[in-house]
Amino acid sequence: MAKTVFYSFHYEQDVHRVQLVRNINALEAQPLLNSQDWEQVRRRGDEAIKNWIHKQMAYKKAVIVLIGKCTASRPWVMYEIKKAWADKKPLLGIRIHGLSALGSVDSAGSDPFAKAIGAGVVPVFDPAMQDWSGKTDSKATYNKLRDNLESWSEQGVIRRSW
Repeated sequence: MAKTVFYSFHYEQDVHRVQLVRNINALEAQPLLNSQDWEQVRRRGDEAIKNWIHKQMAYKKAVIVLIGKCTASRPWVMYEIKKAWADKKPLLGIRIHGLSALGSVDSAGSDPFAKAIGAGVVPVFDPAMQDWSGKTDSKATYNKLRDNLESWSEQGVIRRSW
């Protein structure tokens, strides 16, 4: 069976990119809520969101933050990072700005781990590839991600007890 992971990401900005990651089928992850289901959870308040996160993260072997342009500014992503760190789950990041979402790529976002738990602690992988003219090549980026996703998922770090 594939390794089970919890994907943390900025829904509105990156849901199409996340769907591409899920379509690789290298890892088993939590269900991807459609916008209506997410709104139902969100409308019930912060406790409902926390409960959903706790339930979805409970039996996952690792937490992967899929880092887009705005990911580091999202409060629920910060919450998920801190929860993974507190639960001593392997944690890592993968940049997804180079994947095409509705025909366009994005610029790289800042490191969400620097804000949440300290820079330089958690590995961040960047599959973004460029073509001969220096533009991001989304197909080559997808292929690099597809070829490396499973091995990268094994390289998360766990918070050590002092």
